[in-house]
Amino acid sequence: MLVITLAGSPQKNSRSSAVLNFAHQWLASRDVNVASYGLQNFSAEELLGANTASPRVQSLINALIHADGLIVATPVYKAAYSGALKTILDLLPERALEHKVVLPIATAGSPGHLLALDYALKPVLSALKAQEVLHGIFADDSQITRNDQGMTFSPSLQLRLDEALNTFLHTLERRRTSSFTPAIAAV
Repeated sequence: MLVITLAGSPQKNSRSSAVLNFAHQWLASRDVNVASYGLQNFSAEELLGANTASPRVQSLINALIHADGLIVATPVYKAAYSGALKTILDLLPERALEHKVVLPIATAGSPGHLLALDYALKPVLSALKAQEVLHGIFADDSQITRNDQGMTFSPSLQLRLDEALNTFLHTLERRRTSSFTPAIAAV
């Protein structure tokens, strides 16, 4: 089983990246192969020039072709997901997420941006033909604390992360074990 993580924050040590890194480690500890991508994997020229032929962009596209699922994380800026993430998503083929389970994650400065997942990010994931976009995880800054050891999560966020990742993993496993062969009706 292969899961791709995609970090949409321009900052490598952002809160959304910390949540995504937690998800990566959580899945890896359950023997799931995880490949991580983020804005730092691409040059500004590739993204802003829409260079879909770039080897780095092609690497992401090929990884998605072989993946079972995608976890995408973004900070919320001005009530929407990051514009830099949008540039990556715009480089993907129209059906890039077909047959994929997707778990969206968003972090923001306040709970006032809670609906950014539902009204900004999920429609784009659906437009890329994701088979199943899960409920998602939203965290505001009060739920993620930066300290000397990195970042820690509030107990409520930790619980929601564990539940969402369990649902994500079970959905992936269910899809892998279900038969896609249509049943033939007796005549």
